[in-house]
Amino acid sequence: MIIALDYDETYTEDPELWNSFIKSANDRGHEVLCVTMRYNNIYEAPDVLETVGKLCRVIFTERLAKEEYVKSHGINPDIWIDDRPYYIYQNSRNI
Repeated sequence: MIIALDYDETYTEDPELWNSFIKSANDRGHEVLCVTMRYNNIYEAPDVLETVGKLCRVIFTERLAKEEYVKSHGINPDIWIDDRPYYIYQNSRNI
């Protein structure tokens, strides 16, 4: 199973919980990806990569709708965990 986990206001709300979840999911043969609307640049990426990025792959959609972006890269998550699920399907207004 592929699980897509949001970063801001999801992972960041309880990193210890999510770190444990990611480790447990990996141990059971699942793949957790951090899918964030952040940009992969020196301003927005470092804190993501230094936290959840040490445990799983991080995908930066750069304000584009998450589902369309990951599918365009051949990834089809089975489960989405996101505090703002509308961003799975729509671009951010801040493009």
